[in-house]
Amino acid sequence: MGIAFLFPGQGSQIPGMLHTLPNHSAVRQTLEEVSEVLGHHVQDLDSAAALESTVSVQLALLSAGVATARALIAEGIEAEAVAGLSVGAFAAGVQSGVIELSDAVRLVQHRAEMMVELYPDGYGLSSIIGLTEQQVADLVRDTHTEEIPVYVGNINAPRQIVIAGSNAGMAKVLEAARKIGARKAERLHVSVPSHCPLLEPVAASLRAMLRTMTIHRPATVYVGNVTARALRSPEAIAEDLASNIAYGVRWFDATTVLEELGCRLFFEMPSGHVLRELAREAQPEVRALSIGESTISYAVRLVSQLQDA
Repeated sequence: MGIAFLFPGQGSQIPGMLHTLPNHSAVRQTLEEVSEVLGHHVQDLDSAAALESTVSVQLALLSAGVATARALIAEGIEAEAVAGLSVGAFAAGVQSGVIELSDAVRLVQHRAEMMVELYPDGYGLSSIIGLTEQQVADLVRDTHTEEIPVYVGNINAPRQIVIAGSNAGMAKVLEAARKIGARKAERLHVSVPSHCPLLEPVAASLRAMLRTMTIHRPATVYVGNVTARALRSPEAIAEDLASNIAYGVRWFDATTVLEELGCRLFFEMPSGHVLRELAREAQPEVRALSIGESTISYAVRLVSQLQDA
């Protein structure tokens, strides 16, 4: 029975998320390690006010993901593969052994700061449920202009598509989506246009940073965001980390690859449960658990039960 660790992206954050992590020495050590790099305690970033900042959100998600994964490993739960959605990819990169946590903190902080600098307001993400990728692509094509740019972003499920771009462009696409039968079409709590060509300057800057860092051969299979393929070379993973901000994330395809690799138990790191729900819908043969809504001890018991079955 293969195990996969899943690391969520922006939008899954909740106030207090770093203060409610498992009470485990690996968690405390990880938070201290992140805090040392930042120069202040990372738990300062998880208040409701702090999480209004894209920078705080992305650093909190990185910290929560790595800390919880390390606690699971310390309790004997090893992953055969890892995948992270958007900023979650950096936690996956750490857990695969490709980048050091200290470098991931620097990369994520720079990534988030540059995103906000480029698009401080007027842009973001929206979700459309109930339409196919092609239907959404057609609506985007009919709406997009230089004045109101909008793009297809993440493919979370066959009929759950994220769009990115200007508020005006997204509003027109959402209205059109409702008219042709979308079950839900709404803005997400993300204030930057992630995963579209508008953020190519961020990708280029991250590539430059990664060239100055030591990257290692992965010890665990890493499933990429951009190609949704199992990546096994450090160079390919570094490119995925840098470039995923400027491309849509093919998350449904990525979790399908995890299942094809033999992973039958998915653990979603805190703080959300969206990846668990997507997995349950798309891969009914897979068991998925959100650690943020469970406990480390339950995860250990579950693994033991499934191995004995």
